[in-house]
Amino acid sequence: MRGNISETKWLTVTAITFTLTAISISAYALKRKWNHMSSKIEELEASLKSCSEKCASERQGRIRAQQALREEVTKSQPKSENLNLTCYPMMPIGTVHSCFSTRNGTPRQPLLVPLARACLVFNTTRVPPASLEGLEEYSHCWILYVFHLNTDIDKLWKHPSKSGFKAKVRVPRLKGGRKGVFATRSPHRPCPIGLTVAKVEAVQGNMVLLSGVDLVDGTPVLDLKPYLPYCDSIREATVPNWLTDDNLLSVASISFSEDFTSALENCWIVAEKKSLYASPGEFQSLIKQVLSWDIRSLSQRNRPHDALLKNENDELLGNASDVDDHENETLVHEREQNAIDSSEIIYHLILEGLDVSYRIDHVGNVIVDNVSPAVQDNKRSFFNYLTWKDKMQ
Repeated sequence: MRGNISETKWLTVTAITFTLTAISISAYALKRKWNHMSSKIEELEASLKSCSEKCASERQGRIRAQQALREEVTKSQPKSENLNLTCYPMMPIGTVHSCFSTRNGTPRQPLLVPLARACLVFNTTRVPPASLEGLEEYSHCWILYVFHLNTDIDKLWKHPSKSGFKAKVRVPRLKGGRKGVFATRSPHRPCPIGLTVAKVEAVQGNMVLLSGVDLVDGTPVLDLKPYLPYCDSIREATVPNWLTDDNLLSVASISFSEDFTSALENCWIVAEKKSLYASPGEFQSLIKQVLSWDIRSLSQRNRPHDALLKNENDELLGNASDVDDHENETLVHEREQNAIDSSEIIYHLILEGLDVSYRIDHVGNVIVDNVSPAVQDNKRSFFNYLTWKDKMQ
């Protein structure tokens, strides 16, 4: 009996000893593994710190190099006694493909014509498509662009004393009254840069579909920024009294001739392939929205004349809608017809490469007579208009 008890105790002690040995071995292994991991972590932390310091050093080097480059660029610019000119590396990053074939008829302000559409196509060599990720989450965006069709843009290359820059411009709402250029949104400015807001309809790849635009086809774009209501909209903002009357430039009514619908359907067979609009009816609604504002220039409203004007390159212009003091621009090739009733004068609006002819009577009623292919259709870069039409449905 005692022998069995002794044997049992010996087995128990042996098992306990074996267990403790196994635990000791495991603890030793875990300690070695922990020490190895701690050492590895220290190495990684040291490597990360070294990389961070290297990146910071490289960044400081780039900043110093950029500062040195700016200083050298400044030194290389032409200087006069009272003038220090500095150039900055700004180039267009994209181009607008708009429903407005010419600047004449393009709305004077954004969002006045909700159906006015455009596709902003970015240059992928300068702007990767990833730059547009997240833009579709905003309803509107700001667009900085160049007034590239200004007829006096060549004057900007001259010395200010010889540029002939005019400090005041004529304002349509003041019936030709003058205001300082910086109190208006005239395109004729010391730097021909425009700022507009547009509705973001869709984003695809390197393209952004916009609506409510006041941009002419081919407009170079410098930058695009999201519209932020909490800081871009100022509730207590005020404007001069002459800007509060919206009826000054509105027309009394708009009507279409009996033959207009059939003429538009005939033109649509060709125009549909590259139009931003899905149907003739939608395009007709665009015409109505555009002509609901009197898009004629001051000289056209004050002096009835044939609205078909041609510039030096014989480009069809139509109605001048710029806010400016450049009477020569709107009076070039102008033929006064004071003896003719204003309702007999035919004006022309070029939209989507189609020539829309219309008349305005003495009380402001607009009669749209006909539509036909424009003499010189605008050339657009090829992209999938059908995709955009599907998104608009």
